[in-house]
Amino acid sequence: MRRNRCAGALLASAVLLFALCAGTARMSAAASELPSSARWKPNVNYTVLSPAQPTNAPPGKVQVMEFFYLACPYCHALEPDLEAWRKSKPRYVQFVRVPVTWAPLYTADARLYYTLEAMGRDDLVGTAFNTIHRLEQAAGGEENVLVGDTPARTIALQEAFVERHGATADAFLNAYRSFDVLVELGRATRLWKTFNVTRTPTIIIDGRYETGPSPYFRFNPKRPPYGTGDHRLIKLIDFLTRWDHAHPQAG
Repeated sequence: MRRNRCAGALLASAVLLFALCAGTARMSAAASELPSSARWKPNVNYTVLSPAQPTNAPPGKVQVMEFFYLACPYCHALEPDLEAWRKSKPRYVQFVRVPVTWAPLYTADARLYYTLEAMGRDDLVGTAFNTIHRLEQAAGGEENVLVGDTPARTIALQEAFVERHGATADAFLNAYRSFDVLVELGRATRLWKTFNVTRTPTIIIDGRYETGPSPYFRFNPKRPPYGTGDHRLIKLIDFLTRWDHAHPQAG
C-alpha cells in the first residue's frame, strides 16, 4: 500500500512538473510573439490589448487609429509630427482618426470634425486645431473657442469659422445636420467605448496595441505639460506597424 502511495505521489509530481513546464513554455512563446526590441518593450512603451479587436483594414494593411480631441493640447502638440508621418508612412499602413465623444463639449468638436469631412474640407481640420489653440493661448485660458454655451451658439461659432475659410453657411448646415455625420458620431462613440479610451491622444495599432505620449513618457517626470512633439512616439508607431505587418498571425 505504501509503495502504491509513493508511486501515486511521484506520478502526481511528474504531472505537476509537466504542467508547469508546459505553462512556462506557452508564456515564453507568447512573449516571443510580442513586438520587442532593445528600445521598445511591451507594457513599458505600449500596452497589449486583451482581447485584440478586429479592424476594417483591407488585407495586408495595418491600421493605426488615433483617438483625439480638437481642443486637446497634447493632440495639438503631436499634430506636426503625426502630419509629417502620415505623408511618409508605408503604403501598408491605414491611418484613421476618431474624435472622442465623452460629453457634450467633446461631441461638439467631434461633430465639427465629421462636418468638415462631409463637406470635403478635411484641410480645415488642421486650421481648426490651430485656431482653437492660438486663441486659447492668447486668452490665457482653456475655453474651447469653437464651442459655445448652447447648441445654437456652437453652430454660430462653427459656421462663422468655415465661412472665414471659404465655405458657405448652407454647405456647413447641410453637412452638420446630415445623416452621415450622425452615423459617424455613433461609430466614434462605439469605438472609444470598445477600446476604453480615457485620454487623448491614444494610438491603437492594428487593434492589438495601445500607446500615446503618456505611456511613453511615464518615466520622464521632466517632460513639460504640453510638449512640442513626440518624435520617439512616431518611431514607436513605425516599429509596431512594421512588426505587425511582418507577423500578421501573431498576437
